[in-house]
Amino acid sequence: MRPTQALYGGGAPNGKVGHWLGDWGSFGGEKQKGIIHWGISANRQNSMAGVFNDAIFNTFRRTKAQIFYWLPTMVAGYYLMDWATKRNEYLNSKAGRAEFADEE
Repeated sequence: MRPTQALYGGGAPNGKVGHWLGDWGSFGGEKQKGIIHWGISANRQNSMAGVFNDAIFNTFRRTKAQIFYWLPTMVAGYYLMDWATKRNEYLNSKAGRAEFADEE
């Protein structure tokens, strides 16, 4: 059985185990070629371009995708709270106290 990289001394390169990438956060290896990054200054961009249009359609799309997860729960919660409120009002009314007075 071959020892692990940690038993060989951690970050030291070892050809038997595999290619050494470097310590955490500073991976070694060859630099990649052919990748070009273009940038524009933040104060030159139109940061609010299409914000309201995207917000409307994105909100509709995301709500449509999730509505069957939260709508039944909200409807059930509403009816449960409505029933509990009416039941509480009845039990604390004159008729409710008269009906259930002997059970306490």
